[in-house]
Amino acid sequence: MDGEHYFSAQPAGELSLREIGVTLAGSPYRLTTASGVFSPDRIDAGTQVLLANAPTPPPGGNLLDLGCGWGPVSLTLALKSPRATVWAVDVNERALDLVRRNAHIMGLENINACRPEDVPADLGFTTIWSNPPIRVGKNELHAMLEHWLPRLDAGSDAWLVVQKNLGSDSLQRWLDTEFPGLTVARTTTNKGYRVLRVRKRA
Repeated sequence: MDGEHYFSAQPAGELSLREIGVTLAGSPYRLTTASGVFSPDRIDAGTQVLLANAPTPPPGGNLLDLGCGWGPVSLTLALKSPRATVWAVDVNERALDLVRRNAHIMGLENINACRPEDVPADLGFTTIWSNPPIRVGKNELHAMLEHWLPRLDAGSDAWLVVQKNLGSDSLQRWLDTEFPGLTVARTTTNKGYRVLRVRKRA
């Protein structure tokens, strides 16, 4: 898919809904996806690696899925932490609508699907999970992480999955250099992806 397509606020292509079968938090679901969003036919490999290797999320607080797409990470967080509030954040309005549709299908009421500017500025997060949109370019990616990672609560972790051949190691070095208040570690390498844990010091 053309990168600008699913990074656009309003995808230009005609809306074409489709139903797919997925497994989230160990249970099968039939969910709705559509054209004009990231990986509409399946849970992409990077997100699969993230979901398989990130630890159980905190039971409460505000949890952030940064670049939520149609919602596999947000929906998993909401299933695993029903008392938490999950913020599903994306610039793509079509993706946000799909997250809302899928949360309704699954009976989940603890997800807020919204654009970045609609998240309260003073909100902190007990965890951040993200398969970040590397293809937006280094400057936009760095600006996004500079905005969100400092909003981790003290002692909390972010979990990022990045494809090795798309610069996971250089991103890890940049995170180490740019954020003296955070510690960065590689926790998993699988299917050509790295999972990075970014912890905000207590």
